[in-house]
Amino acid sequence: MDEFSVLLVDDEKEFLETLLKRLRKRRIKVTGANSGEEAIKIVKETPPDVVVLDVRMQGMDGIQTLAEIKKIRPAIEVIMLTGHANLDVAVEGMDLGAFDYLMKPTDVDELLYKLEDAFKRKIIKERQTKSL
Repeated sequence: MDEFSVLLVDDEKEFLETLLKRLRKRRIKVTGANSGEEAIKIVKETPPDVVVLDVRMQGMDGIQTLAEIKKIRPAIEVIMLTGHANLDVAVEGMDLGAFDYLMKPTDVDELLYKLEDAFKRKIIKERQTKSL
């Protein structure tokens, strides 16, 4: 698998730091953001391949952030993350172009599997766009 970059977005500082450490331990190139606004800035300046985005955050929530990411960089795949089982939010996220949805706390191996799948889909979409 090619190396790919990940942006983790969560306003729960301890959760974010723990997940960053776990992914770095598995040699994933990962950056963290504490808010939707910070994530948008990173996406504009150094776009990652995949974003893992918390749904519930102070200020700009995950759905608003997802919509903005897709406007700026439609090829970026986004995995929504929530601690609250809410089918309506999951459906809304998928309608806006989210790749998938995971519950918090998430198993790191399951997250890695989803990250790899999301990156593969991004590559396929980019190849299709180039061949048009």
